[in-house]
Amino acid sequence: MKTKWPWITLVLALVLALLPPVNDIVHSAFFSGEQLARSLGQLVVMEFVGVVLVFALIEWGVRWYAARRRTIALQIAGQASPTKES
Repeated sequence: MKTKWPWITLVLALVLALLPPVNDIVHSAFFSGEQLARSLGQLVVMEFVGVVLVFALIEWGVRWYAARRRTIALQIAGQASPTKES
């Protein structure tokens, strides 16, 4: 793992955002002439953004934790080099 950037979550969010039903929701959220459809669409879009942010933070935390554990393990392995006995 080279980066802590939550790229898996962002790629999945992009794929979901490109689906036709999601495009309809986004269109109704921002371009609908009816106030009720606009309000409900904006609510759904904001919930989607919130869920994506939560998943991105979780993925970032897991990657940060794994990188930290790997760094500590490598430091311990470097200190535990075999010693010469005389």
